[in-house]
Amino acid sequence: MSMLASPPAISPARLHKLVTSQPDPLLALELVTVTSPTTTPHPATLHSLLLRLARRRDHLPHALALLRRLPDPPSPRLLLPVLLAVLRLRRPPQLFLSTFNSLFVSGPSPLPLHPQLLLRLLSVLSSTASHFPSALHLLRLVSSRLPIPAPLVLASHNLLIEAAARSGHVAVSLSLFHRLRSLNVSPNADTYRILTQLLCRKAQVRTAATLLDEMLHRGIPADPLAYTTVLNALCRKKQLREAYRLLCLMRGRGVPPDIVHYNTIIVGMCREGRPLDACKVVGDMVESGCKPNAATYATLVNGLCVSGLYEKAEAYLVDMVGKGLVPHFSVFHSVIKGYCAVGKVKEAAQIMSLMLDLGVVPHVESWSSVIRCVCNDEDCIEAVLLQMVTGKRRGSSTISRSTLK
Repeated sequence: MSMLASPPAISPARLHKLVTSQPDPLLALELVTVTSPTTTPHPATLHSLLLRLARRRDHLPHALALLRRLPDPPSPRLLLPVLLAVLRLRRPPQLFLSTFNSLFVSGPSPLPLHPQLLLRLLSVLSSTASHFPSALHLLRLVSSRLPIPAPLVLASHNLLIEAAARSGHVAVSLSLFHRLRSLNVSPNADTYRILTQLLCRKAQVRTAATLLDEMLHRGIPADPLAYTTVLNALCRKKQLREAYRLLCLMRGRGVPPDIVHYNTIIVGMCREGRPLDACKVVGDMVESGCKPNAATYATLVNGLCVSGLYEKAEAYLVDMVGKGLVPHFSVFHSVIKGYCAVGKVKEAAQIMSLMLDLGVVPHVESWSSVIRCVCNDEDCIEAVLLQMVTGKRRGSSTISRSTLK
């Protein structure tokens, strides 16, 4: 009985050239099949052929069959472009989902699902509004049908919670959050941070604060950024008492307030015309070992000036300079303008002199305010101008010395 002769062996490089130059992907697949007894194709050959087959719906079964014929399980680097090619087909998303299901869930000899492949697919699907329902379906499928580890379940849910939050879908984000519990997977700090930021953007600050309490009771390490978000939202809603209460509670929860937390409260109080309360917060801040920075002082000085408390504003300005912080010219201008508004020209000139001593260039409006005020007070015009000129000379010499150094 005669036997069919095996095809002559060709090199993998020659096979790659033949396959990639063949315009018909089915004929290219036939070349790989015919030469398989004698030639092992290069991975790049199979990659190219798989992608070409996956781009047409009628060729998709051949692509899936070729995947299962590979000698080793395909890597995420190979599977991702194939599945994305299926997703780009102008077909309903059910085609992508059924393809995924046949490859990893219910098909013959299901392939192992790599964590990075799942996360990448969910990321691509959730980035488009029309594909987001498919992302939810895919997440339900893998979490209910495949034995995936809890960290991957959590990472997958966090990814979709954040995607839904970016689109402002509170109900979807909360639904995914509660679904984690039904899967006996505990949310982590990232989950709570994403939700608190979403709820605060939607003005649901009380619900966000409740989530912070829940973090404490569940023993989850607190996220300082989540507290910053809630504090800022409370201040914007003018709930300053609640914001300060939360700031005080943070210490007992193992989250020592930092400069950002304190500054958030100080800004909120000054914005609402309560700079004296902001001064008390600064006192608490110093007692707790957190040093005020330039932004703290600038906010406080401006807030005090808006309320007409110029002497107190000057005291904080001098304290700021004494700590080695050089104020922005606008901070000086607030005090100078305030003193000039109430006719305290000597005090305004002293601030101007301090400003020049530090080498800070005054704004033209600062000069205008002082000169206008001086011209209205003939009794002290000579002394004030002399003081300002002397200060200007000292400031110029300071700049010159620093330049020489």
